[in-house]
Amino acid sequence: MDETSVGAPPSERPVGDRLDSWKEIAVYLNRDVTTVQRWEKREGMPVHRHLHDRMGSVYASRAELDAWALGRNLRAAPENGSGVAAADPVPEEQPVIEQPRAGRGFVLPLMVAVGVAAVVGAVLWFRGTEYFWQNPVADARVQAVTDFGGVEQAAAVSRDGNLVAFLSDRDGQTDVWIKQIGSGQLRNLTNGSVKGLGNPSIRSLGFSPDSSFVTYWARRQDGDISVWAVPTLGGEPKTYLEGVAEFDWSRDVSRLAYHTPGPGDPLFVSDGNIRSGARPIFTAAAGLHSHFPLWSPDANYIYFVQGLLPDRLDIWRIASGGGTAERITSHNGRVTYPVFLDRRTLMYLASDPDGSGPWLYSVDVERRIPHRLTFGLDRYTSLAASADGQRLVVTLASPKRTLWRLRIADSPAEVSAAVPVALTNGVGFAPRLCPGYLLYVSATGAGESIWKLVNGAGTGAGTELWSGQRARVIGGPAISPDGQRVAFSVRQGGQTLLYVMQADGTNARIVTDTLALQGSPAWNPDGRSITSAADDHGVTHLFRVPLDGRPPAAFVQEYSVEPAWASDGSFVVYSGPDIGTTFSVKAVTAEGGAHPLPGLTLTRGARHLALLPGGRGLVLMRGEIQHKNLWLIDLETGAERQLTNLPADFDLRDFDISPDGREVVLEREQERSDVMMLDVARR
Repeated sequence: MDETSVGAPPSERPVGDRLDSWKEIAVYLNRDVTTVQRWEKREGMPVHRHLHDRMGSVYASRAELDAWALGRNLRAAPENGSGVAAADPVPEEQPVIEQPRAGRGFVLPLMVAVGVAAVVGAVLWFRGTEYFWQNPVADARVQAVTDFGGVEQAAAVSRDGNLVAFLSDRDGQTDVWIKQIGSGQLRNLTNGSVKGLGNPSIRSLGFSPDSSFVTYWARRQDGDISVWAVPTLGGEPKTYLEGVAEFDWSRDVSRLAYHTPGPGDPLFVSDGNIRSGARPIFTAAAGLHSHFPLWSPDANYIYFVQGLLPDRLDIWRIASGGGTAERITSHNGRVTYPVFLDRRTLMYLASDPDGSGPWLYSVDVERRIPHRLTFGLDRYTSLAASADGQRLVVTLASPKRTLWRLRIADSPAEVSAAVPVALTNGVGFAPRLCPGYLLYVSATGAGESIWKLVNGAGTGAGTELWSGQRARVIGGPAISPDGQRVAFSVRQGGQTLLYVMQADGTNARIVTDTLALQGSPAWNPDGRSITSAADDHGVTHLFRVPLDGRPPAAFVQEYSVEPAWASDGSFVVYSGPDIGTTFSVKAVTAEGGAHPLPGLTLTRGARHLALLPGGRGLVLMRGEIQHKNLWLIDLETGAERQLTNLPADFDLRDFDISPDGREVVLEREQERSDVMMLDVARR
C-alpha cells in the first residue's frame, strides 16, 4: 500500500481532536490498522497509551497526527470531504518525449550533484524536525507496584532496577516503604519514627549507589534540613549528608553533586565529601530555586530544574566544572523529576501553560524539542529511572479537593467537629467567606469556574458566577470590603487577566491584561484599587491596580505575594521569598514604608493570610509542608493561639475566616495515588 502524506491541514481539522482506538486512528488517516501500527513503530507516528490500562489501549491527537504527516514532507493528497486525506489518485500516463543527445554528458553529473545535495538537505531537515523521533515508552510493559488505598508518592528505584522505595501513609502516618520487584513483599522502614517527610518541590527519596540504603530528605523540628538514610533490610536511620537538601552521584560514583537549602540552592561538586567553605559551581538568582540535580551519563554536565516555585520552572544544565548555565526546556510551568534514559534522552514531568498536568515529557538534550508522551486525565507526581534507563517508576495520582466548615472554640478545634460543605459538582477550593455567602473555585475538564453558595441555601445549591474555556484561576477570588464585588485573576490563552465583577456574577470586566499576575489579589479597603503580585523582569512583587483605568503601579519593590490589607488601610501584610523550605511574613504601610511585625517564619506549602477587622489578629497556616493547622497571631503582643487540631491525613491547602473570627472554611486535598513500573523496550 502506498504510504503517502495523510491527515488534514490544520485549518481543516475536525472539531474533536482525540481519537480513542487504533480503528479511529486508521479511519482518520484513511489507512488500515496494520499500516498505522507500522507507522507508529517505524516512523514515530505520535500514538499514546494509557499507562494504567493494557498496552493495547491507545489514543492520538488529530493535531499531532496532522503535524507528523506534514513533517513526512511527502506530496499532499486531495481531500475527500471527510476532513482526512483521500487515497492518492493514479497519475495519468504521459507521452515519452525523445530528448536530443547533445549535452547529456554535462547534464548527468549535474543531476547527480543536485540529487546528492537534495538528499543531504533532506537528511539535515529531517534531523532538525526530529522526523526520526520515537516515543521512548511506546512499547513499555506496565505493571502496578502498589495497589492499596491512601497516598503513595516520591517513588524512587535503585540503580539495578530491583528495588522501589516510596512514601506512603498506609499505616496512618507518612513513612518510607520499600518493595523488591517480583517479591510482592512491602516493608515499612521508618515505622512512624521520622516526622516531616516529603517535599514535592524536590526529589525526596533515593538510593545509595550500592542499594544498601534508602535515602530521604527530612526537616527537623528546629528547621535543619539534611539527607538521612535507612538500611534497605531495616534498621535505625542515620545522617547521610548533613546540611544537604538533594544530591546525585555520577555513574562511576567518583563525584557527588549536591545543593544546600540556602538562598538560591547553591550547587556543589565534590569527590564525595562535604567540605565547609567549598565554592558552589552555581547559585540561582534571588527569589529563584534550583532543584533536582542530575548528572549526565558522560558526567560532563549537571542538569537541574530552575525557576520560581511552584509553577514557573524549566530544565537547565551547567558544565560539571562550572561556567554559564544553559536552558534546555521552555515550559515556564511546573517541571520536576528529570531522569536520563540514555546519553541524550531526558524524561521529566511538566505541566501545560494552563496549569493542567503534570504529564510525562521527553526531550533530546541536543535538539531540545520537547515531546509530550501522555494525555488523558492521569496526573504524574514523581518519576525515577534505573541506571540503564530500562526501568521507570512513576506515581499516578487522583487528587480531590473539598471544603469543610469549622466553628472556632476557645481550645483548638478537632476536625471531628468539621462539617463538609455540599458542593454542586463535589469539587471546591480557594474558599472565601463573606457575611451571607461563600465563594469558591471549582474545576471541570474544560477549565475552572467561580461559584457562590448562599447561606441557608439547599444542599449543594450553588450558583456559577464565572467560567472560562481552558481558564485557570490564579490563587483565589477576593471579595470587596462591602461584599458587593469580586476580583479574581485567571490564566487563559497565554495571558494573565485581572477581572472584577458584581457579587451576583454580572458586569464582569477585565481590569488589566498587562501584568504577569501571581497569587491571589486583595482589595484595598477604599474599594478603588486592587493589590496583586506580578512578575516584573524576574522579580515577583506587589502592584496597585486602579479601577478607574489608570495603569498599574509598583507598590512593594522586594519579593512579595499574597497580600492582605488591614481593614483601616494603614498597612498590608504579605509573604516574602522562599529560603530553603521557609518564608517570612512582612508588612508595609499604605505608603510603602516598613511596618513592624513580630518575627514570623512559615513553612512552604500554602501562603494565604487573613487579617481580622481592626488589623490586630493575623490568621495563617503553620506546620509541616504537607500538614498544617490554623494559628492566630496577635500583631501587637506577639501572642499565638492554635485554632485547629487537624489529623495527619488532613492536608490543609487554603482557608478563610469569618470577620468575627468564629468560623473558618477549610480546603482539604485528599489524594489517591499508586506507584507504577514501566519496563522500556531497548532501542
